[in-house]
Amino acid sequence: MKELIVSLHDVSPLTRPVFTAMLEELAALGVERTSLLVIPDHHHRGHMLADVGFCRWLEELAGKGHELVVHGYYHQRPARPHETWRQRGVTRVYTLGEGEFYDLPKNEAFRRLAQAKEDFARLDAPAPLGFIAPAWLLGGEARRAVFEAGFRYTTYLTGIQDLRAPASVGFIPARSLVYSCRNHWRRAVSLGWNARLFSRLKDHATMRLSLHPPDYQHPRIWQQVRRLVGEALRERRPVTYREGQALPLAWPEPG
Repeated sequence: MKELIVSLHDVSPLTRPVFTAMLEELAALGVERTSLLVIPDHHHRGHMLADVGFCRWLEELAGKGHELVVHGYYHQRPARPHETWRQRGVTRVYTLGEGEFYDLPKNEAFRRLAQAKEDFARLDAPAPLGFIAPAWLLGGEARRAVFEAGFRYTTYLTGIQDLRAPASVGFIPARSLVYSCRNHWRRAVSLGWNARLFSRLKDHATMRLSLHPPDYQHPRIWQQVRRLVGEALRERRPVTYREGQALPLAWPEPG
């Protein structure tokens, strides 16, 4: 049977209220398991382990079949002196300073990834198998660090990468539906683009829908999300990245 992967990006104590409401509505539609992309210390504004209620909430969701995924560490890339025009365009315009792993040196990337794994190990939940960079921006050095840190997969806007396989065969094409809500024209373009993309992806085995907190706060965006999810579930079952057919079903837990 074809599958639908709904991933919730930027999960943290700062965004918990929005995602609580979003998860309730998704469950009512039939999506009772999602991949939760969790930021350990969102913009340095409070580590997740310092919020006991948030940790218990994550554990409860994991117990119900949701998947926990590491999503950066701070989800923030400060501006640097002497940046190129390309670096400024990607990190300041495209991501508004949130492309944390876009050009992070390998050693620093590995340090943050190792710390994230330690943080998640303190939760009563399965250890994360996936790491997904903020805005899907994963530089070459950071990608090597993700592999060496023992993560089994990552994703990009255009697909899913099995990190255990050679790059030439480990990439599974699966473009994600995603919205940009920063201003009116971006929302309008997103609505049109995702309606067309949804139609193009109907015959694909795996469909991905990536949601962010602002999506729930704009009625027209959320109305389309509800409609597309309802239509997708007529012929798809909701799964997480961890259990989807795009990747091997039986992976051993990381040591």
